[in-house]
Amino acid sequence: MDDVKDLLDTEEGPLVPSEPVPPIQSRFLFVDVAGLRAKQLRRGARPRFPLDHAVVQKPERVAMEEVRRGLVYYDVPSWRPESAEGRA
Repeated sequence: MDDVKDLLDTEEGPLVPSEPVPPIQSRFLFVDVAGLRAKQLRRGARPRFPLDHAVVQKPERVAMEEVRRGLVYYDVPSWRPESAEGRA
């Protein structure tokens, strides 16, 4: 997951996908991606869409909206089943 953090916050600023990423169908993946993005926002990352500064928005809400809009890059590692030889 550190690789995703490195991709998002580079020296040139946040890396925003040129095209929106496909919508997340799994609510569990949505929560994971939004949670990681909220952590970045709490640590000082800039939001990826203009905010209405008249209303205070929590980083979690901003992160969920960014994920919903497809502004957050994420990578799902491939799953490899444990081989029978690896179990002992």
